[in-house]
Amino acid sequence: MLDLDLTNSRPPRATISTADAHFISQDWSAYSAEQHAVWSLLYDRRMDALESTASQVFLDGANIIGLARDHVPNLAEVNARLGPRTGWSAVPVDGFLPAPEFFSCLASRRFPTTVTVRSRDQLDYLPEPDIFHDVFGHVPLHAHRVFADFLQRVGRAARAARSDEQTHAMARLFWFTVEFGLIREGGDVKIYGSGLISSHADAANALGPRCERRPFLLHDVLAQPFRIDHVQDTLFVLESFDQLFAAVDEAATWLGLEPA
Repeated sequence: MLDLDLTNSRPPRATISTADAHFISQDWSAYSAEQHAVWSLLYDRRMDALESTASQVFLDGANIIGLARDHVPNLAEVNARLGPRTGWSAVPVDGFLPAPEFFSCLASRRFPTTVTVRSRDQLDYLPEPDIFHDVFGHVPLHAHRVFADFLQRVGRAARAARSDEQTHAMARLFWFTVEFGLIREGGDVKIYGSGLISSHADAANALGPRCERRPFLLHDVLAQPFRIDHVQDTLFVLESFDQLFAAVDEAATWLGLEPA
């Protein structure tokens, strides 16, 4: 998972949790009964609200990849459902990846996924991603063909960045879509970004009176600063996921990126 440090609008910096972070294997049999119980608690707490507040794309995707309330996801089983549909897979990692490696993974339709489970005393806030944020929050959208193509194009464009300005702009596009995206469905604003899907507080803020919800216009998105250490003051609302596909190509053109 990528760690974007954009506090005070500084260019993003990626960090790794160890000196030589590597891709790992998920030992699903090693999860404890307590870890499965924490997953179930998190699943129930969010799904109760998401049935009425989440994009139908997320809800459909959760069914497609086989998310269940009673156990931590087995990535091999998730990928067996996801791969034939969009070519994506969730790949387990130990900690954060450097930005180039993270975006290269996206470019090849591989989503770096932490496989740890938060503790019971961290249900409401965790400073780093865990399997609930990464799999529950992110992966259901990867079953949607337009979003899946968009995410790959983000990876291709972002890994071509050669300046702080380019990287910062692509980070904003990623933040206000993949992490904190909103979309209008059936006349109502729904959530689809993983930071909203996986967090009750962030989702409540996004749909509440204190958050300014603006139309998704690319030049506004790329110009909007954000902080990672508090709820978002401004978010952007799509009218269709097709906007994302066009936006990433337009952003790459504006920024002079040549996706490889």
